[in-house]
Parts: sequence; C-alpha cells; structure tokens
Amino acid sequence: MGPHNVEEETSINISPERDEAEITVPPPPMSARPPRVLIIGAGSRGWVYARCARESSNGVIAAIAEPDDFKRQQFGRNFIWGHECPSEGSWFSHWRDFITWEKARREREEPGEAVPEGVDAAFVCVRDDMHHAVVVALAPLGLHIMCEKPLATTLDDCVSIYRALAPHQKDKIFSIGHVLRYSPHNMMLRKLLLEDKAIGDILSIAHTEPVGWWHFSHSYVRGNWRKESTTAPSLLTKSCHDIDIILWLLCSPSPGSDEPAHLPSTVSSSGSLQFFKKSRKPKAAGNATNCLSCAFEKDCMYSSKRVYVSDRHQGLETGNTGWPMSVVFPDIESFGKSQRKDVLLERLAEDYDESTPQDEIDGRNWFGRCVFESDNDVCDEQIVTVTWDEDPIPSSAPSSDSVGGRGSKQATFHMIGQTKKQCDRYSYIYGTEGEIYADSRTITVEDFRTGETKTYKPRLESLGHGGGDHGLTRQFILAVDRVKNHGWVAQKSQHEYIGCSLEEIIRSHAVVFAAEEARTGRKVVHWKDWWDSHVGPMTS
Repeated sequence: MGPHNVEEETSINISPERDEAEITVPPPPMSARPPRVLIIGAGSRGWVYARCARESSNGVIAAIAEPDDFKRQQFGRNFIWGHECPSEGSWFSHWRDFITWEKARREREEPGEAVPEGVDAAFVCVRDDMHHAVVVALAPLGLHIMCEKPLATTLDDCVSIYRALAPHQKDKIFSIGHVLRYSPHNMMLRKLLLEDKAIGDILSIAHTEPVGWWHFSHSYVRGNWRKESTTAPSLLTKSCHDIDIILWLLCSPSPGSDEPAHLPSTVSSSGSLQFFKKSRKPKAAGNATNCLSCAFEKDCMYSSKRVYVSDRHQGLETGNTGWPMSVVFPDIESFGKSQRKDVLLERLAEDYDESTPQDEIDGRNWFGRCVFESDNDVCDEQIVTVTWDEDPIPSSAPSSDSVGGRGSKQATFHMIGQTKKQCDRYSYIYGTEGEIYADSRTITVEDFRTGETKTYKPRLESLGHGGGDHGLTRQFILAVDRVKNHGWVAQKSQHEYIGCSLEEIIRSHAVVFAAEEARTGRKVVHWKDWWDSHVGPMTS
C-alpha cells in the first residue's frame, strides 16, 4: 500500500478542479497506551515534528534531549511539562545522557522496581553530521526511529547505519525525513502516474527545485550548510528530498506490486559555485567583509540588516522571532522587545579575519558576513541526470499500449539558488500518452488520447512541505502505534504506513553520492558497477 493509503479520514479525493486548501485532517484516534516519543534536538526541525505530532498524530511527546538550556526549557514548556515541574526522564542535556538513563531504567525495571515509563520512538533532529553517531547508538535500544534527512553526510556512514539497523528491522520501524513523499500533492501525483497511468508509461521527468535567492544565502552561504568539509554537498543537504522523489516515481515498485525496483543505469551531473563568490562582489563594497561595516549595504539585496531586521516578510521589525530569526539568534526571545534589535545588530556585526582560529570559523554561523566574502564552497546550481535502460520484467499494471515491460526513461533534476520562488518545486513529466505539469499546488494532465486537459488541486494540509511534515509525522507514529497496540509486525507496519524500506532509503542517498562523484570527476557513473563497488549486497 505505502503512504498513499493512510487512515480513511485522510483518503485522497482526486476530482479535477477541487480545491481542498481549507481542509484540515483530524488526528487519528488515541490508543489506550499512545506511542511515547523522544525528540533529540530542539532546533527548527525538532519543533516542527513536535508540533505535527501534537496536531496530527496519536502519539505524545514525552522527552527532549537538547544541550542548550534555553531551547530545552522552551521546548519542554511548549510540548511536555507546560507550567509544571519536569518529571524524571522528560529531559536530557545530551542524547548520550538519555541512552545512559534508559539503560539504567531498564536495569532497575528488570527486577520489578517501579520506574518511570520509557519512550517507544525517537525523532533524530540534530546536526546532519551527528546523525550517524546518534542512530547507531540508539539502534541497540530497539526504539523505533525517525531520522531527519539526510541520513548521514557520507556514503560510508549511510551504509554503517544500515548495518546497525538491519538486525532490528523485523521488530522496529525506521523512517527518514523525506517529507515530500507524504504531501497530498506528491501522493496524488504518484497515484496518477503509477496506478491510473494517466499519461501511459513515463518517458522523462524534468524536475526543478528553486531554492530562493535569500534562502540560499541564509542557509548555504552564511549558515549551517555552507561548507562541504563541515557538512556535505548541497545536493545532499538540500536536494536529497528531490532525488528521492524521482526514484519514488521511476525506481520504486508500483503500489501493490511485488516486482523488484527498476534500478538506474547511469548517473551524471554538472554544477558549481557560480554566484556567491568573491569575483562577483560589487566594486562599491570595497574591502568590507561584514554588512554592517559596508558602504554598499543600503543598496545590497543580501544585506543582513535588510534580510534579518527590516524585511517586510520575516525581519525582526515585523515581530518575527521564528525562522529564520530562530536560527540567527535562537535565544532572542530571552531579551525584552526593546532590546532585541540592538542585540541582533551586535550579533550580525560579529566577523572573522586572518587571526581567527579556523575551528572557530567553522564552528559557528556568520549571518552578518558578506555573501561574496564568506567561506562557502557548496554548489549554488547543479543538474543531475539519471537514466534507466529498458527492463524486460513485465509491468504489474500495463496500459493497453504498454511496451510489455518497464521501458527506458530518464530524469533530470535542476537545483538553482538564485530564484524568486522559494522551495516551490515544479516538474514536467512526459509519457507515452500524455504529459503532466505539476507545481506545489496544482497538477495539470494533458491526455493525448482524448485531447482533454484536467487540473487537480490536492488538499494542502499545511505549508510545511505541502503537508508533508504532518503526513510523515502522522504516518510514523501510526506505524509505531500499530506495532505497540494492535499486534502488527513491524515489517507490515513499515510497508503500510512508511511506504519505503531501509534499502530504498540507502539507495536514494547513494544516488546523491554517485552524482557528486560524477560531477567532481566529470564522468558518467554506471550504476550497477558503482553500487557493487561502493555499497555491495543488502538484505533486510
């Protein structure tokens, strides 16, 4: 079934022209013993999953592990203990403290001692480079785990996670934060393509992710993901979502089918850091390295003062203390409203020079730094091409004009930072009997057989990845609930509610690493040979 078949009350109506933007989805019924969830990391993604769990799931947030005292207390008051005193086992200053406590709790419980109730599942929402250590350490505890994307920042760490989790897959659920799979829009698109065969067999997909001009500068020039050496390539940190969606449509088995995956034949890529570099710096900016000491600041669209203070959409002067302000200055709410602008400007004025230790430069973000003088090195534009050879395995649901198997096809993905659109993805999909244009709100089907044009408007549950944040959270906790309270085996729950296997998760990440090898080596990667040499056989 996969994630397109959720609870009956969230079923997808795909009547043309129906606009379901105002529809909200009620949470599933609570079980007598609802799944108890630990959130590891009280950053923006930890907050998103906690809020979605409270609003859309039948689980409860039971504990938080977060080293920053302000963020931990703020999170706990909002989602766990409210105005009461925190109870034992509801907060930890480090994820390792939770593991130590949980092991001791189980040791105390074994002889019959009364102990606090433990948790059933964990959401891993720490920095990307920490995912491997956290997931591998959690694996022996036998918890259900949802890890924010990407799974890890190297292919070796992804495979290591697989090896650590594989022994537990018969009993435990694992999910990855590929939230795009769970948006009503993409679930409808997959149904139209793979079940309804609305345009026959797919021949080609051209998919674009427009990151957004200021969003790219915030996250990938000044922020957390600016350097490959300290995080990972932008194709992984930003666009592993998109590579996963492409494989979900062209590689994963059709819903209800037991056919094997249609594996790629080749992967190639080109791209570079084209814009956010010193050679593009306006001459009027001179030698300034920080916006607040730059003569060109008032005329610069990337001025940190403009973006974070006065911008009419998200600047501090609008009253916004959420994203991106929560990233720039996480504890800004601990200051009085009259103080916030001054302390923010002080933070933005911070800069580094030749005397600053490299580990200090690498260890924090510099949101006031000139975007043309930063230490960023990740691609701000990249194209990936994946091809599939014809596959003789018969299709499980061929159309009347099917080639009698899975035909050859290809996909191109374009990530571009310098855009007005902000993560407002769009795709052109070409088939043997029609074509589809899909953006984040509509799906338009051109049927060559009938000459008809149909436009679908999927329900938009929330703005968080088109409802994908809510969808993923609900599905993961439902999967845990089925195992905990309804006697389901984990493999069935994984299939029915998560809709992808651990091997599929590894494969979509592996395509990203193959694309990076192709880009940096200026070559075409032959998938089977590459997989055999870099990953090898997998058995869940």
